[in-house]
Amino acid sequence: MSSVEIMPGTLDYFTQTFYHACAFPLLMCTLLLAYAARPKVEDDLPPGFGKFAWNYLSVWSLCVGADWLQGPYVYELYRAYGFSTGEIAQLFVAGFGSSMVFGCIVGVVTDKFGRKRSSILYCAMYILSCLTKHVKSYSILMLGRVTGGIATSLLFSSFECWMVAEHQMRHNFSGPLLGYMFGMMFTVMYLVAIASGLIGQAVAGLGAFGPVAENSLIYTGGASAPFDVAILCLTIGTVLIVTNWEENYGDKEAGESASASGLCANLGDGFRLLCRDRRLALLGVIVSCFEGSMFAFVFYWTPVLSSPTTPAPLGLIFAMFMMSCMCGASTSTLLGGCLKPSYRLMTAFVTGLVAFAALSFSVNVGAQDHLKLSFAACLAFEFCVGMYFPSIGVLKSDIVPEQVRSTVYNMYRVPLNAIVVSLLLSNISMATCFKLNAMFLSVALAGILSITCQNDDVGIASLPAKRVVSDDEMSSLTKHPYDKVSMSQDSSIIGKRADRPACAVDEV
Repeated sequence: MSSVEIMPGTLDYFTQTFYHACAFPLLMCTLLLAYAARPKVEDDLPPGFGKFAWNYLSVWSLCVGADWLQGPYVYELYRAYGFSTGEIAQLFVAGFGSSMVFGCIVGVVTDKFGRKRSSILYCAMYILSCLTKHVKSYSILMLGRVTGGIATSLLFSSFECWMVAEHQMRHNFSGPLLGYMFGMMFTVMYLVAIASGLIGQAVAGLGAFGPVAENSLIYTGGASAPFDVAILCLTIGTVLIVTNWEENYGDKEAGESASASGLCANLGDGFRLLCRDRRLALLGVIVSCFEGSMFAFVFYWTPVLSSPTTPAPLGLIFAMFMMSCMCGASTSTLLGGCLKPSYRLMTAFVTGLVAFAALSFSVNVGAQDHLKLSFAACLAFEFCVGMYFPSIGVLKSDIVPEQVRSTVYNMYRVPLNAIVVSLLLSNISMATCFKLNAMFLSVALAGILSITCQNDDVGIASLPAKRVVSDDEMSSLTKHPYDKVSMSQDSSIIGKRADRPACAVDEV
């Protein structure tokens, strides 16, 4: 935890550490790229659209901001409580696992229970998760990880489903406007993420971390303070949802079809397709390898940048990670008209491989001697994450059949989950983990090369210049980590988002 002042003066602030010196140039680059890739709408906005957009985006910014506020301080808080690396890994896996398990049924739950009620449930579950962070008890913290994982699944399903249903059914706005809303939604998300990192840094430095009384299990201040700000955001968000949102539901017939027998049939169809279509299997390998590496990075970035000589301003670092992610997503958007998604993914995998090789080197020889190299490698990998999610979302929509889309996506989570659990719960060193991550990205690179060759051989072109994605396809693209990059604003697609916008420092 950084003990330096947050704003002793503009010049002094940017000269405190090399982290602070990098912040302003990176912010300027982020804003320029974001402006160039900003969401656009050609037609005039219809009456009532502005109010609808404000009602949704105000709630979304508060609720997603509560999620981002926590990301930089989870590992640091557990370490401040004195838990070992192994115990911290178990807590992280619990959050990841609960998110993945609940994610398999979250669509049915929100459709039947109601999207407004599910959004309120998200706020309640995450408030409970934040409250547990003040208790120095492994079992209570584990409970908080589970409720936090469930909340994460709700965040990136119920809110989006509510918005789409209101947009199309209640207000009857156009498809291009839906694409504009998604663009605004995830542009706002990144800006909020950057602000959350800076706010978290400020409040974490206001008071020392410690128990409220001697021998008390309740702690306040320091790394626990950002969780209190998150509770405030969630409380305000709940009030806005209750007062401004109308309830809507999913298709009841679709919900009823999600019985045990129906799910088994879908799984059987998905498995047969994976065995028959080599591209589907390769796509699963790519998703598992890259996102598995991303979740491992989430766990290790805090200890990698820890230094007794240069205290890491975690909130500021998190904000810069978000800037780098946004740069990657904006670059992916700007390259969309001239570079196929597969080639953008190749670029991301090669860059990520080099980043992990650099991290492995710096950790092996002593991260303290190569702290700047470690930080640069982390920024490079976050840039890759920004490029990855919009690109993989377009590629998935082209390859995975619509009728089994959500089933196949969930099947991809099985090997991904196995990779993450193996990396976090094994007793390997950080250097070994980064070497394995580089190996996984090499496998992902081989997979995308193979898919690209097959596409070229059978004459499969990239997506049409402009196409409107169906409502079913839109809703099927909902998933989490820690999901957590930008809506696919690719020029080849209108009204659609990538999987879940994610960043490699988002909390599971």
